[in-house]
Amino acid sequence: MTAAGAAAQVAAVSVPATSANLGPGYDCLGLALEVRDHYRAEVEFGPAAVGGPDVVVTVLGQGADGSVGAGADNLVARSLLRGLAAWAAPEVARLRLTCHNRVPHGRGLGSSSAAIVGGLTLAAHLAPIDVADAEVLALASEIEGHPDNVAPAVLGGFTVSWTEAGVGQALRLTPHPEIAAVIAVPEASLSTAEARDLLPEEVPLAEAVHNLSRSALLTQALTSCPEHLLAATEDLLHQPRRASAYVASHALMSILRMDRHAAVISGAGPTVLLLTTADADAVAVEVAEYTGPQWSVQVVPFALEGARVEDAAAGLTR
Repeated sequence: MTAAGAAAQVAAVSVPATSANLGPGYDCLGLALEVRDHYRAEVEFGPAAVGGPDVVVTVLGQGADGSVGAGADNLVARSLLRGLAAWAAPEVARLRLTCHNRVPHGRGLGSSSAAIVGGLTLAAHLAPIDVADAEVLALASEIEGHPDNVAPAVLGGFTVSWTEAGVGQALRLTPHPEIAAVIAVPEASLSTAEARDLLPEEVPLAEAVHNLSRSALLTQALTSCPEHLLAATEDLLHQPRRASAYVASHALMSILRMDRHAAVISGAGPTVLLLTTADADAVAVEVAEYTGPQWSVQVVPFALEGARVEDAAAGLTR
């Protein structure tokens, strides 16, 4: 209870994993994948103590080893508080947050975007005003620094994102129903910052034109012309330049592409994403033949729905 005697407000949401870039679409194309983080918040509104709200975070699953903050430094908590402040909520006195993280961390599957979008979606649900998806996307893009991962986390499906006048925006498209996704996730992790540091400020014009053409083709291949997926996922811009950061992943991707599979590095890596119209289970078996026990290979459905409000009374399980 707060000093005013008001009960805590409770909300729960789930947010999908995401895969950005998809080969040529650096910082602008993304897919939502049906692996979800679940977050539940109990918020008491009222005057905060000196130093800010009382924040306690319980982490289950990914990050439960202490690698994810359990206080006000937690990214979900920070995003939640920022969203409440942006959307006219009263001051927060106390926050109790439970995060059941299923999206692998540091693997190029949008774990930080899931945390940001999850916190903001909780805030939007608890705010005293109506908050549109576009507002969640804009603030998530500001926090993340670019919209390619947060866009599919908010909207689901396949997204084309851009920034206009400093504001992140996106168009949602529906993936072709015959396309399936297979992911190969290694034990090794890689930070997005480390991967970005390997890229130059300028690239040759021919490489830029190549990626522009393939990105345009990919919007059609993923939605209506899947027979062009292999050509549409060719990249010259970032994957070759970051190969030294994920040697095994780049080798796996290259082998799969030689086998005529539309394989790419997911986001900043090191997960490999494969898009196929063949029997996905059979393709997963083929991928597993090239990997060892240090890899997890699985078929993952597309998440056609982005962040969504869940039943707060249901609780979160380990």
